[in-house]
Amino acid sequence: MADYELYYWSVPFRGQFVRAVLAWGGREWTEAGDAAIAAAKDGPVADMPVPFMGPPLLVDRTADVAVAQMPAIVLYLGESLGLMPASPGLRALTLKIVCDANDVIDEMTLDGGRQMWTPERWRDFEPRLRRWMSFWEETGRRHGLTAGGGFLLGGDAPGLADVVSATLWSTMADRFPALGRILDESAPLTAALTRRVAALPPLAELAEKAKRDYGDTWCGGQIEASLRKVLRD
Repeated sequence: MADYELYYWSVPFRGQFVRAVLAWGGREWTEAGDAAIAAAKDGPVADMPVPFMGPPLLVDRTADVAVAQMPAIVLYLGESLGLMPASPGLRALTLKIVCDANDVIDEMTLDGGRQMWTPERWRDFEPRLRRWMSFWEETGRRHGLTAGGGFLLGGDAPGLADVVSATLWSTMADRFPALGRILDESAPLTAALTRRVAALPPLAELAEKAKRDYGDTWCGGQIEASLRKVLRD
């Protein structure tokens, strides 16, 4: 039996960050499945592994720990798998990047599909998305990221921030080529970093599995359909 069980829907979206960190850390996990997720989140709070409103939720069977909320799960895995940088400042900046990634996908789905995308909404939002991308670009530039190489927070190997960032941008760009073009235009260093890190075996194998399991689906539902319509992907 795998050491971890992940509760997340059968789509990449928010759960893909957790999958990516597990894959990067060389860990195996099982997926609880959509029926088990629905039963757990709608059941009595007293029966939950940890109180949670919705997935992702991760159960570490070996440590007997359950964690909900994507940034908290990624922080837990980063700490327990030894993937966090040593410097307190870089540790805090790593968590900030994880939270920024979480915010980006919330905004990309208009807060979980409370509204649908229209051409007007997308036109108004695109400058904000480009600004989000510039945060990654400037962070990398300040820590030595160049067109020739380097990593988001420096160092001589990809860190947790790079894994999360590559997962964010590559998963979207693979499914929405228009977003990849926007990233290339707005944050070329980040785009190059994303391609380099996403091509490393643990993440490349995970991306291939996601294609087999989920096809071109990103978040699913009407909100994805409306996004595809405005991006014409």
